[in-house]
Amino acid sequence: MFIKSKKKVEDLMSENISISLPSKPEYVSIARLTASVIANKMGFNVEDIEDIKVAVGEACNNAVLHGNQDDNNFDVEFTVQDDSFIIEIRDKGKGFEVDKCPEPDLCAPKENGLGIFIIKSLMDEVEIESFCGKGTVIKMFKYLKEEV
Repeated sequence: MFIKSKKKVEDLMSENISISLPSKPEYVSIARLTASVIANKMGFNVEDIEDIKVAVGEACNNAVLHGNQDDNNFDVEFTVQDDSFIIEIRDKGKGFEVDKCPEPDLCAPKENGLGIFIIKSLMDEVEIESFCGKGTVIKMFKYLKEEV
């Protein structure tokens, strides 16, 4: 059984780590490894760390494949708080209509189109903002849980 750790607001700390990576598949692993190291340092268990790595990889792959057609960089911001890890992936692509993103058919899955579904399945909370012609931001939250 798990519960969220509770602390006073004034006791919470926050640290930000930002990286900008070329929109090429070979750089996705840098974001995944960075997320893994930070999550491990924060005290996440191995299963949560693997979930974070997969979600970060999916979000970065989306930024590379769909977000940046002109070889621009995509940005990754990691926010460390006492009880949560927030990862934000930002691209400068053409964007898409988030509300019109179809739910995948899990009975007849396609080769593509599962990324956002996977991210939402693995992370505790996910926010997606996309603006036509201005890019997409995927903000993912993983909460540090204490064993009882």
